[in-house]
Amino acid sequence: MQITDNLTAPMPRARGANRIAALLAVVAISDFLIFGQAPGLNLFLFAILVTVAILLSARRRMRPLTAALWLGLSAFASAPLVEAPSPMGIAVSLGMVMCIALVSARLVPQRLNGLPLILFRFILIVPLRLLQDFQKHLASRAERSSFAAVWRDLGIWMMPLILASIFLLLFAIANPLIEDALRSIDFAFLLQFMDLWRIGFWLAIAAFVWAMLRPRLKHRIFRRRAHGPAVDHIEIPFLTHASLLRSLILFNALFAMQTLLDLVYLWGGVDLPDGMSHAEYAHRGAYPLIATALLAAAFVLIAMRRSGPGDKSALIRGLVHAWIGQNILLCLSSILRLDLYVEAYSLTELRVAAGIWMGLVAAGLVLILLRIVLRQSNRWLIATNIAVLAGVLYLSAFTDFSAFIARFNVTHSLELSHEGVPLDIDYLSSLGPSAIPALDLYLSVLPYDTTEKKRRALSIRQSLAYGFEHHPDDWRSWNFRAERIEAYLRSTATIAR
Repeated sequence: MQITDNLTAPMPRARGANRIAALLAVVAISDFLIFGQAPGLNLFLFAILVTVAILLSARRRMRPLTAALWLGLSAFASAPLVEAPSPMGIAVSLGMVMCIALVSARLVPQRLNGLPLILFRFILIVPLRLLQDFQKHLASRAERSSFAAVWRDLGIWMMPLILASIFLLLFAIANPLIEDALRSIDFAFLLQFMDLWRIGFWLAIAAFVWAMLRPRLKHRIFRRRAHGPAVDHIEIPFLTHASLLRSLILFNALFAMQTLLDLVYLWGGVDLPDGMSHAEYAHRGAYPLIATALLAAAFVLIAMRRSGPGDKSALIRGLVHAWIGQNILLCLSSILRLDLYVEAYSLTELRVAAGIWMGLVAAGLVLILLRIVLRQSNRWLIATNIAVLAGVLYLSAFTDFSAFIARFNVTHSLELSHEGVPLDIDYLSSLGPSAIPALDLYLSVLPYDTTEKKRRALSIRQSLAYGFEHHPDDWRSWNFRAERIEAYLRSTATIAR
């Protein structure tokens, strides 16, 4: 496959001027909203601003009700940014903005399962769209870019500017008000706009916004041999019907052995050999088993391709169904392993991410099984997996994982539950201000004889509160999560400092 640019016709002058005006307006407002400011409400407003610019600059104006619907969807997708800025929320918000840009240019496929490929082709062109259009504009004006033509264009402005400067100088001499106004001009204010980081920010915003205003896709060109076999009937070496059947029998046997061991030691609670704890057994298997499930999923997709040996055999399909079922059990066992490990060594952000990832892998395996049973295409499988991933990202962006982890570790600590391990207070300090309520719970329950632990926890609590209260207070950085923490710190229920 070779990817080339899909050339578009030049813009009509009026439409091009409108888009350039929209681009400059968005860049200017974005500079005010985002540059030099902490992320917060400004990111939500930026997404809405770009959406409005897309809807106003569309090739064909949408009906007001349709435009309002897309604007509402953009606000819904960007809502996590109002709760608290996060990479997950930014990804979902930008994804919706890109979808609206594709809709405005009528580039959305008729079947939604083709949308992921369209988005991928769109993302490939986004960073270069502004540069390519600028190069085309220069190329179209190459014939008029001779030295004489450039000098003539400059000459048109030279005389008016010189005379206007002379008149302004004479007016300043004659009128003290004009003189004072000229003297009051702060050129240092203008110099701040020459900051290289600021210029880079403008260029990045301009590149993204221009790609949204003039969306285009990378063109796909498939070159096949004139007398070669069709792609669907290409045979993969060492993956014949016989080798596939033997592979699945062997794989099912190996996975059955692993599943049986998990059923006995994890689910059944049978004692492990001397010197090995359930936590060690769980920790050693949590991540490798997920890698095993991913490898198994890739093998299934290759083996069950259209018109392949696995697609034609009922026996192979049955073995694949059994193997996918065992892989799903493997994912559930990995989640249980992680739970046992968390009970022994507390919760961290990485372990929360691992649990979510394991759930996504299990959901992906279920979708692979549905794809085989319903005889859907790999495009359907990719689209459904991306939809599940987008839903998980959207919900995760609303979740304060730091607060959840802090409260979980406090309530399951040795000091409070009299089981598990002592609370790692230093790790709680790395979770930020969201850990303050959990620290207050820890301080309120901690016995008075544990003075050193109490002093350390109180010191971290005060440090987190001080850092939060002295963060930049600007409406552009406002978010619900910070507002809730601030309200908590102001409430009378908090521990006296």
